[in-house]
Amino acid sequence: MIECKGKIAVLTSGGDAPGMNAAVRAVVRTGIAKGYEVFGVRRGYNGILNKEMELLTFHDVSEKLQHGGTFLFTARSAEFGKEEGKQKAAEICREFGIDTLVVIGGDGSFKGARDLSKYGVNVIGIPGTIDLDIAYTEYTIGFDTAVNTAMEAIDRLRETSNSHERCSVVEVMGRSAGYIALWCGIANGAEGILLPEKFNNDYEQLIEVIKKNRESGMTHQVIVNAEGIGHSHSLAKRIEEATGIETRATILGHLQRGGSPTARDRVYASVMGSYAVDIIDQGKKNRLVGYKDGSVYDVDIKEAFEMQKGIDDYEYKVANILGTRSEYKKV
Repeated sequence: MIECKGKIAVLTSGGDAPGMNAAVRAVVRTGIAKGYEVFGVRRGYNGILNKEMELLTFHDVSEKLQHGGTFLFTARSAEFGKEEGKQKAAEICREFGIDTLVVIGGDGSFKGARDLSKYGVNVIGIPGTIDLDIAYTEYTIGFDTAVNTAMEAIDRLRETSNSHERCSVVEVMGRSAGYIALWCGIANGAEGILLPEKFNNDYEQLIEVIKKNRESGMTHQVIVNAEGIGHSHSLAKRIEEATGIETRATILGHLQRGGSPTARDRVYASVMGSYAVDIIDQGKKNRLVGYKDGSVYDVDIKEAFEMQKGIDDYEYKVANILGTRSEYKKV
């Protein structure tokens, strides 16, 4: 009989991302294997405040990693956003005897974890967001599935656009980050890619590119528009009025969050989840797990928030050479 080393709680917070379940599964099973009791917190930080915690067994996380979403659920908490809420959450963690809280989520979730650590709760973060917008890590759980889902949808839209000789404006998710749009732009051979980090609102230049493409004999075109720019329907209307080309807008929306995780998301989530327990076992405190240079690693949570991240200039250059042949440079 392995003596209990301590109690770990794990929660998912913020927007759901395919692969979160695999990460939870890895935390639970690795934790149990190393002699910890692992509690699942339902509905994110709100679940702590409502004491929605239950001890999870090895079998409780069976048949979970192949499903998208999060079986622990996720929710926003206005109460936790206040200092009194964070203090209350810390007190409840101590009441349950929780030694470490593992938070799987994005930038907002990590800010909550950082703030909670100020009240004495040891936190370990695992990046789970389709947006890929967390600076300290080269990979976030859910991005691969989301971008593949969007890519397949855009492939289908291109086929119908070709049949009708249309221009398609396709809006993909990503909040204020353009990583999904950039990857889809390259993977789908888009004729235009609008990224918050690069686009300078020169729509006239975009329209001229579309006109020249049609004059050169291109029967259909795809413009990938990032969520951070938005206004896809009005953009489609503007293009059609300026070019005479029938233009339709499609907003892919939350379908990018759902679906069975890809092998990459399952594997990376599993490795990150196990690594989180490893560093807990090593006695590390207030760390974020990530990928860097092809390997899993961890970084101090305060140090991570000082890092910055941007669109890869070379990837953006390649996208334009292969697609639009014209760069939209941010002023």
